Amino acid sequence: MSALCNLKVSRPADGTLLLQLRGSWKIGQPIPGADEVQRQLEAGSGIKRISFDAQELTSWDSGLLTFLIKIMDRGAQAKIDIDKEGLPQGVKRLLNLASAVPERKGARRAVVREPLLARIGVSALALGRSVAEFLEFLGEAFLAFSRLFAGKARFQRSDLYLIIQECGAQALPIVSLISLLVGLILAFVGAVQLLMFGAQIYVANLVGIAMVRVMGAIMTGIIMAGRTGAAFAAQLGTMQVNEEIDALKTLGISPMEFLVLPRMLALFLMMPLLCLYADLMGILGGLIVGVGMLDIGFIQYLHQTRAALNLNHFWIGLFQAGVFGVLVALAGCLRGIQCGRSASAVGDAATSAVVTGIVSIIVATAIITVVCNVLGI
Repeated sequence: MSALCNLKVSRPADGTLLLQLRGSWKIGQPIPGADEVQRQLEAGSGIKRISFDAQELTSWDSGLLTFLIKIMDRGAQAKIDIDKEGLPQGVKRLLNLASAVPERKGARRAVVREPLLARIGVSALALGRSVAEFLEFLGEAFLAFSRLFAGKARFQRSDLYLIIQECGAQALPIVSLISLLVGLILAFVGAVQLLMFGAQIYVANLVGIAMVRVMGAIMTGIIMAGRTGAAFAAQLGTMQVNEEIDALKTLGISPMEFLVLPRMLALFLMMPLLCLYADLMGILGGLIVGVGMLDIGFIQYLHQTRAALNLNHFWIGLFQAGVFGVLVALAGCLRGIQCGRSASAVGDAATSAVVTGIVSIIVATAIITVVCNVLGI
């Protein structure tokens, strides 16, 4: 007896099409198709029944079931009876189980592409809801700050100190590294062009003004958006999933005051200080390039930097840092409060908080730059 699967088709005189199954019918074996049976059905009009002979069948798996289902479908189309008595008991049970519950009509999801105008309308409605939720959140945040200044806000002072530590001291290593590298990059880029004119001393001006006025605040804001804004969204999102925010509302405690206010206040206070530190590290990076690559004296570089900077540059940078801190805190807390009730929603909230925070920082930078240019500062 051959170990490979084999199919023999015969037609006895009583109008029965006999299918003899031999060998091993498994997925790993080359299983015959239903084409031969189809040809017999088309050639013989006197076939009334299909029966099986599995006496020489050695082993089988789902490959045999797939073959039999195809045969049964062909027989149903030709209105021919299927006799399962010659099949093994296990095969008959599986076939009965497969055919016991027919597929419900409409169970399969139909892919329907909505018209363009419908999609535009849905997007517009979603945007409108997002704007309304943001304005509501902004109003509640304003009321929370008003209660804070009136001394009526309820939150734990220990939480505020802990969040200040997380937003401030624990962020110093990454701010140091990024700001130092940004200062190095600015100095290298400026040196390549300024060396062509013999004006390499002005690398100090370039790095100092760029870091203090814009780049220090922007890089600190982006770092805090990816680090702290995402953390705020994940923390509040997890509380939303665990129904802790609902419990606070049930107890009569405002989540805006208890959870959002300390985070916004901590980030607003720490961002200007981190910005000053980032400015210092960026100037240090430019100093390394100026002294080590351009042969500028250490004291000369410091004097040139001090001559290029004024208080307007510092105040603009600090103002931008404070604005960025508020924007990052708003984005992180808003996405956390809006988080759904699943674990995947927490990840989506953190991702959305980072994207919203960075986009807000870039837009705010453009607006502040235009305003400063109009005012001549």
